[in-house]
Amino acid sequence: MEIAAQPAETQEESVNYLNVNHTVKSWLLTLDHKRIGILYLLSISLFFLIGGIYASLIRLELVTPRGDLLTPEMYNRVFTMHGVIMIFFFLIPSIPATLGNFLLPLMLGAKDVAFPRLNLLSWYIFIIGGAMMMYTLVSGGIDTGWTFYPPYSSIYSNSQVTLAGVSIFITGFSSILTGLNFMVTIHTMRAPGLTWFRMPLFLWGMYSTSLIQILGTPVIAITVLALAFERTLQIGIFDPKLGGDPVLFQHMFWFYSHPAVYIMVIPGMGVISEIIASMTRKAIFGYHFVAFSSLAIAVFGFLVWGHHMFTSSQSMYQGLVFSLITYAVAIPSAIKTFNWVATIYKGSVSYDTPMIYALAFLGLFTIGGMTGLFLAAMGLDIHLHDTYFVVAHFHYVMVGGQIIAYLGGLHFWWPKMTGRMYSEIWGRISAVIIFLGFNLTFFPQFVLGYLGMPRRYHAYVPEFQTLHVLSSAGASILALGFLMPGIYLTASLFFGKKAEANPWQAYGLEWQTASPPPLENFTYDPVVTHEAYDFDSVKEIQEAREKVAVTA
Repeated sequence: MEIAAQPAETQEESVNYLNVNHTVKSWLLTLDHKRIGILYLLSISLFFLIGGIYASLIRLELVTPRGDLLTPEMYNRVFTMHGVIMIFFFLIPSIPATLGNFLLPLMLGAKDVAFPRLNLLSWYIFIIGGAMMMYTLVSGGIDTGWTFYPPYSSIYSNSQVTLAGVSIFITGFSSILTGLNFMVTIHTMRAPGLTWFRMPLFLWGMYSTSLIQILGTPVIAITVLALAFERTLQIGIFDPKLGGDPVLFQHMFWFYSHPAVYIMVIPGMGVISEIIASMTRKAIFGYHFVAFSSLAIAVFGFLVWGHHMFTSSQSMYQGLVFSLITYAVAIPSAIKTFNWVATIYKGSVSYDTPMIYALAFLGLFTIGGMTGLFLAAMGLDIHLHDTYFVVAHFHYVMVGGQIIAYLGGLHFWWPKMTGRMYSEIWGRISAVIIFLGFNLTFFPQFVLGYLGMPRRYHAYVPEFQTLHVLSSAGASILALGFLMPGIYLTASLFFGKKAEANPWQAYGLEWQTASPPPLENFTYDPVVTHEAYDFDSVKEIQEAREKVAVTA
């Protein structure tokens, strides 16, 4: 990259975005993508805490075979609220809304996203939808499971299904607006010389995710709104008593909800690509294959929803087609995994905290993906459907994949976001604790599911207790691991060492500006002249930047 200097007075006027107008109003009315990313970070952290509390209640209940902590009705509400909050208010927005908002313009060499006001509006919509869901929580919650299956949700449930449906409908607009904003920004605001195949792989992941957000989110929004209308106005859409079809709900729900898995995972894959490249100081092996595999996952993700319905009334011929496509969608993910391992091979690996998370991602996501092949087989799925095998598989993909990637990315870009370094020792310890706690929590659940333990049961036969106790013990360790970053990252804001512009000696435009970045992102006009992940040019770029600063 070459750097074109701006006039000296412009650089002198550049002010750190964290050090201007420390008023609540300035934050609530900000159009700065970096501040909006931090607002999202604070918001989803609150939802993660609430969802985690519900998860703890689930694991405490399952320590003993008899339902002696929660009533059956309360247990239904607890696991439902855990799923709804974690999926719609943490997992889906976590990386796109936080790291995506903060980093996307910086990686493009832009001053902001294409539509800054739309970006702020998307956060407000997210907060309105989240506030409605919190009201749902305190007014009785939901007891349908996060999938809202009719006819129970449309006829029999006495919980706040209608309000929850409206909440998810509203929150969906936040996801749509964010995806639209990111796609337009990537198309129109790349720095000179930043061609499509010079973009960081994180941006390819964000672009693919935006495609799913724009095309898929309206489907789930309309589906849950239709369910709310059916409950309120007695319109026959899904209710068989009114002439509706409950299987139609499943088709519409999973048409979005399986691609939604990739809204959660693809950005995490982009994060892992950035971490591995930087921590091995090598260009990602097979860059073009990794880039196109993100698009392939996004496209194929819309074609596999029927594998959730092998036990429904869809024909076995439909099931056969969905089974084959489900096997096919695993190929792009396998390409990424192979290429990451090939990148690490003979690389100069730095085992800093982000790299520990990247290695954990490789192990856990591989297990999650491989066990998904069992569920793609029609015969096996009939035995494993709605058992703890599905719970374990889902969490290995979502927690072992997306949340691990999110934590890795948060640690990787934390110095850039805050201008402070965290404790590397505590970072590595917490990463290892999370890895161990996660496996102790969820690996026993594969065995439980294979033995026939249904999910969503608050009482079970005594033979399963040992495995449940192991799982609950692991959840305690996992909770400690999740709590630790919240403590030492917060402490770093007050006591952390000041971060350099490029503490990891990484490649990318975001590392060629100050930490934290100025309000306008760059005090120079970046021009990209090198291929992606050209680490030989990092030193050259740094020297050029210092020369520009002296000249200015």
